[in-house]
Amino acid sequence: MTTAEPLSVLRTRTSEKWTTYGPRVLPMFVAEMDYPLAPAVRDALALALERGDTGYVSPTGTGAAEAFASYAEDVWGWSPSVHRMSPGTDVSVVIVESLRRLVTAGQGVIVTPPVYPPFFDLVPEAGGTVVQVPLTAAGLDLAGIDRALAAGARGVLLCNPHNPLGLVFGAGELAELSRIVARHDGFVVSDEIHAPLTHHGQRFTPYLTVSDEARAHGLAAVSGSKAFNLAGLKCAFFVAESERMTSVVRSLPEETLFRTGLLGMIATQAGFTSGRDWLHGTVTAIEQNFTLLENQLRSRLPAVTFARPAASYLAWLDMSALGWGDDPARTALERGDLALSPGRLYGSQGLGHARMNLACAPETVIEAVDRLCRV
Repeated sequence: MTTAEPLSVLRTRTSEKWTTYGPRVLPMFVAEMDYPLAPAVRDALALALERGDTGYVSPTGTGAAEAFASYAEDVWGWSPSVHRMSPGTDVSVVIVESLRRLVTAGQGVIVTPPVYPPFFDLVPEAGGTVVQVPLTAAGLDLAGIDRALAAGARGVLLCNPHNPLGLVFGAGELAELSRIVARHDGFVVSDEIHAPLTHHGQRFTPYLTVSDEARAHGLAAVSGSKAFNLAGLKCAFFVAESERMTSVVRSLPEETLFRTGLLGMIATQAGFTSGRDWLHGTVTAIEQNFTLLENQLRSRLPAVTFARPAASYLAWLDMSALGWGDDPARTALERGDLALSPGRLYGSQGLGHARMNLACAPETVIEAVDRLCRV
């Protein structure tokens, strides 16, 4: 099982998580892991630095796409076509560059709040208009999506597994979504960045596997950045499974490829090829932290609740019963020196909520609850 670095080491990091706030604050907001790199990733990067391999990405690739495709086949039974994949800087770039080619100015793109905050910015960046169809207690509001498409929305920006709720949508639900979208001649761009962090015993279904309709109108945005903590190395992939969507990928400017980080490609290949045992142990550690958080809240702070996710390391906390207002993360920070992601950023459905990052040591989870209890 993967073990987190001690705080004394973590506080020497220079990433956003460890430099946004001062040393009194316990940072559990941005989606960065507290774990050391997978040994295979660390060794591949060290070797690249030793040989000075820090130039531009090669158009012929490093084998990262093949490594992801092999992982997807072994774990999910999906065999994405490597020749229909193309690298990009990160999943946000994959999303916005896809949307630029799928919508014209002002056309609606459906998002499903509460959802990853950049979705609200990526759609207008691409020239579209955000159309909100909130999740229901059961998952996707398929009837609501149908109505929004009938009213003129052009397509769906899907988050699967869903951030921040950690939902993993089932094959039947996704297949029905694909039929609805096809009926309206729409598209789906599916952000699947958290898929490798699906919990043990759960089943992730890639959108492009659920139907011929999904393959015809879908694009997937995939990366190893969340699974292996590689966000700063900048590597993701566009994945298509039809001629229509392959033409979208092939219409990308050549610079989209060259903005990808070579070290990101090297690390991604190493992770999906040789880091699978590390990933398995990391998911195990994350699951144990969810159990720990459940027990801590149940016994010490029962007013704070969350639904256990099926993927990722993000706990979506309902803190509305504490009486801390619409933005409880602000109170946690100002009075408890605990940095959480404010729920209000995820849409109006996030008011009274906050997101907590559990890719950390068990002691950090306990300390976080200590700080909430003191407030």
